[in-house]
Amino acid sequence: MALMRITGSWFDFYHPNPYEGDCWNSTTQQFTDEDWDFKLTEMAEAGMDTLVLLNVALHGKAFYPSEIWSHRWDTVCKDPLEAVLRAGDRLGLTIYVGNGFYTTPIMGSLSTTGDKSALRYDFAKELAAKYGHHASFAGWYLPVEAAIFTHFPDHYIAYANEMADFLRKIGPQRVMIAPYGTRSITGDDRFVAQLRSLEVDYIAYQDEIGVDRTTFEAVDATFARLREAHDRANKPLWSDLELFKFAGKVLHPGPSERVRRQLEILSKYSDKVLCYQYLGMMNKPGSAAHAGHETSVQLYENYMALLRDNGLWPIAGQAETERNR
Repeated sequence: MALMRITGSWFDFYHPNPYEGDCWNSTTQQFTDEDWDFKLTEMAEAGMDTLVLLNVALHGKAFYPSEIWSHRWDTVCKDPLEAVLRAGDRLGLTIYVGNGFYTTPIMGSLSTTGDKSALRYDFAKELAAKYGHHASFAGWYLPVEAAIFTHFPDHYIAYANEMADFLRKIGPQRVMIAPYGTRSITGDDRFVAQLRSLEVDYIAYQDEIGVDRTTFEAVDATFARLREAHDRANKPLWSDLELFKFAGKVLHPGPSERVRRQLEILSKYSDKVLCYQYLGMMNKPGSAAHAGHETSVQLYENYMALLRDNGLWPIAGQAETERNR
């Protein structure tokens, strides 16, 4: 199987977990509208056509002018959500806007039950009304990650389906999730039935290499099972390549050779490879909007060299959004 490009990435205005985003949180808080345009342009030039915004509010404060939560994050950019959607419109990007993380803690039991707060409806309606006119606002992301242990939690499936039904009524139409616990998936008949019952459009499974919970061999075997299960369920299979490694509690760019091996494995089975995440983990040399550890430049350069060595760079025309299967 030929190597695929990474064509999507998560990004955030402020990372939700303590310490993990320390290499870029203070920088993105200082981003101007122009800086966000620079950064999204850089990501698009690197082949990213799909971006996933992790969240629009956090810890009782919104990142945009909201009538629901009056308290705002102290960002130089007065409306970073408008800035990234406007840049996305110009660049022809597909952006999934995160609807979640409105309660604290942001994970815990939510990973099995889903977020039951009424805020998930209130914010979605406000987001659709304020920003739904943007062409780049093409879908929704449910940031509360499903905790898979061999199978999806049934309560989480009910939550995801309930949210997908509501979100499609207010628009835009597409919905994606990105579960963890990937290494435990059996791919049996029950799992296939769960896939058929899930009313989301895209599931991007975390490869769990960055969090150091699995091995290359296990990822290969797991995604082979996923490929078979998704084919049986007639659902596209997306993957989430973890670009990072942990330095204590802080996310740093992972080793280039490890990232290459991850991409080789995921390319064999995925319809689309996304990464967590370009922001903070990669920076173009001399970037006008550098955000992240200094080694992020080296990872960017090595990744681009990998694409060139495999005839995937420069990109001819628009970056592919999905593989023709």
